[in-house]
Amino acid sequence: MELSAIDGVDLVLGSNDKFELFTLASTFEKSESTQVHVSCIDGTLEFKSSHSGDSRTRTFLKVQDGCDYSCSFCTIPKARGRSRSTTVSDILEQVHLLSASGTREVVLSGVNIGLFGQDKGESLLELVVALENFTEIPRFRISSIEPNLVTDELIEFIASAVRFVPHFHMPLQSGDDAILGLMRRRYRRDRYADRVARIKRLMPEACIGTDVIVGFPGETDEHFRNTVAFLEDLPVSYLHAFTYSERPGTLAAEELSTAGGIVPKEIRSHRNRVLRGLSEKKRAGFYREQIGTTRTVVWESTRDDTISGFTDNYVRVERSSHTAVPGQVESVVLESLTDRGTVEVRDALQLPVIAII
Repeated sequence: MELSAIDGVDLVLGSNDKFELFTLASTFEKSESTQVHVSCIDGTLEFKSSHSGDSRTRTFLKVQDGCDYSCSFCTIPKARGRSRSTTVSDILEQVHLLSASGTREVVLSGVNIGLFGQDKGESLLELVVALENFTEIPRFRISSIEPNLVTDELIEFIASAVRFVPHFHMPLQSGDDAILGLMRRRYRRDRYADRVARIKRLMPEACIGTDVIVGFPGETDEHFRNTVAFLEDLPVSYLHAFTYSERPGTLAAEELSTAGGIVPKEIRSHRNRVLRGLSEKKRAGFYREQIGTTRTVVWESTRDDTISGFTDNYVRVERSSHTAVPGQVESVVLESLTDRGTVEVRDALQLPVIAII
């Protein structure tokens, strides 16, 4: 094992064994050779729940791990094993504890969260319904979810929910069907566009983010232009651009790259810059659309005399902090874009001053 050969490494733990760190550390005795505790990932079926534990008002709660998909660029199934989840009842208990500790927003996270519950005879929709109806947390947000797993029922329920916010993050990876096929993604452009359209039809104010990989083996200039054109036409609010990098043991690195499809690194970098620029344009346009609207914000952090946070539909906002504190949920009116890439707001109850001459 490569890690055990690194000078100074005394202990190597596998994906499932890492949860035994404190037990192993309590009885650990340094030896001449590195101790390795790595169980077979194929046999890892147990789920270990966790959540972020810092002082922020937003908490990330892990509800699912592993992945049953086989995207040609990804090593996650080999590193994290098959999809597995905790139960709805267990999550409800955890959320009640988080609420008591002062958490104001919970982000449900997982490696492939759309597969939640399939190993337990439950579903993500059942979890969302339970959290909406039987918890006290003001706000829930779903982290990145595969577009083919965003069902009509899930969209419709979130559109009518009070606690679940109108924010979706659906990875696209490419806007060209040929490249999506090489990536072994489980959808094509039409399906992705259909999901975006349905969300926007029921929630026009919704924020939709996406991920895109540039420089995938075989991606020509035409393929990339198709991706850019597709994204320009889609009402997405922002995107994360990732430059493809080879992962040993994946189909993309072992077969597609050797088939003459390697994209030069300077071209990968250029394409990444193009998409980052498009993302800035998309985000600014989405923020401008929200000017004049009233949204709720959970204030998160202060700096100097300013406090900042995110609205329910994921607009980064700020205002003078003299009347607000982190953790406070407030209704605000979005007023204007700042040069810091945020939106300045005022209290929704604060009436504008009107001079009558």
